[in-house]
Amino acid sequence: MQTFAEATAVLPSDNAFAADLDPQWAIGDKLHGGYLMAVLARAATACSEHSDLTAISASFLAPPAPGAARIAVEVLRAGRNSTQLRARLEQNGRPCIEALITLGLLEDSDPWWTTSTAPTVPAEHGCFHSPANPPGAPFPVPLLEVVEHRLDPSTLGFVAGRPSMAGRIAAWLRLADGSDWDSLSLLIALDPIPPASLTLGLPGWAPTTSFTGYLRRRPAPGPLRVIMQATDVTADRMHETAETWDSAGNLVAWATQLAAVRVPRQR
Repeated sequence: MQTFAEATAVLPSDNAFAADLDPQWAIGDKLHGGYLMAVLARAATACSEHSDLTAISASFLAPPAPGAARIAVEVLRAGRNSTQLRARLEQNGRPCIEALITLGLLEDSDPWWTTSTAPTVPAEHGCFHSPANPPGAPFPVPLLEVVEHRLDPSTLGFVAGRPSMAGRIAAWLRLADGSDWDSLSLLIALDPIPPASLTLGLPGWAPTTSFTGYLRRRPAPGPLRVIMQATDVTADRMHETAETWDSAGNLVAWATQLAAVRVPRQR
């Protein structure tokens, strides 16, 4: 089992970067979107004096397979406070993900002003520890062996055929290797599992098509509280927002995404 840093490592290669995509960071046989964006961001940091990811907007074009991949990075602007870049992940000559990335410097101080308040989630030890091979599941989830998800029991009615219809998932997350969260690994937390669509009684997975994330500050050591909320489901597409809070009760990251879902046809 590789650590997050090892699984997202890149090496310079022919005016680009080479990566070895790790099958452990997957849902079934599909690599996790947050993991893939972290690989792109890792390559971007190698092209900049700024080490912290502050924003990313990615389009998912085709699912790459585990194994060798190429990442091309273009610096669009290098300023005193931030660097803006474009990055593309390719495999076998096929573009898989295209992203616009902003790097800068994150602080770990409390906000100067905010309207955000940390959500109430049951204590970590009172939440359900999601297994990588749940009984009756259609496929294993290797990601759950490297990222510990403890889900709020009130969101799990869909497991017993009684979906809450709230469109909300709440969980505590930790990296299984014991390392602290940083601006790159926060991308994993901004796309937690399971998808909120399961709480609406919609079966199947919900692959991301478009994702935008903002990183606010360096997270304090310890677990993260993550809230994912579906806000609209229309025409086989679902809009979701995610908020991530650190152990000090500060909002550290926020994201919105458009995901595909299978909506039952109306009679």
